[in-house]
Amino acid sequence: MTAAEVSALLLDFQSDGDGEAFKSRELTLALLDWSPNPFSRNTFTPGHLTCTGVVLNPSRDAVLLVHHRRLGRWLLPGGHVEQEDDNPGATARREVLEETGADLNGAQPLLVGCDVHPIPSRGREPLHLHHDLIFAFEAKSLDSVCSPESRAVVWRPVSRVDDLPGSIVRSIRRCLTQR
Repeated sequence: MTAAEVSALLLDFQSDGDGEAFKSRELTLALLDWSPNPFSRNTFTPGHLTCTGVVLNPSRDAVLLVHHRRLGRWLLPGGHVEQEDDNPGATARREVLEETGADLNGAQPLLVGCDVHPIPSRGREPLHLHHDLIFAFEAKSLDSVCSPESRAVVWRPVSRVDDLPGSIVRSIRRCLTQR
């Protein structure tokens, strides 16, 4: 995975009038241009790239959420780029599998969101930014498991997601209209 490949993916992303996603896209493009290692979880200034998955159930009326142990909130499954990841969609798929065990279909994931958000300091990690790319997936079944990173994994009806962060809600809505 190279910064140029990720930049090309972001330049193709249509935020559909979502000003927050557009702003996050521009900040992430700047990260990719400026940072000597935007994929390293040890790059804290100005942050690093992460990848997340919106996983819809087979009937496309529920989304898979994890209750993040460290942050204490319901979020989409996702995480850091690893050296073996070929592209951001592969990172998102790996993270979804690690955190939920969901059985995903083999379709190429679509980029449905971009969100830059702060991560609180912890131990030796200072406050830093995650430049998060959000991809759409569909599950083959409702099977899931809870990883040690999470307190719980649930399928939540898409009609009941308005209490989640706005970037997640907007990404879920784009996911529902994109496929």
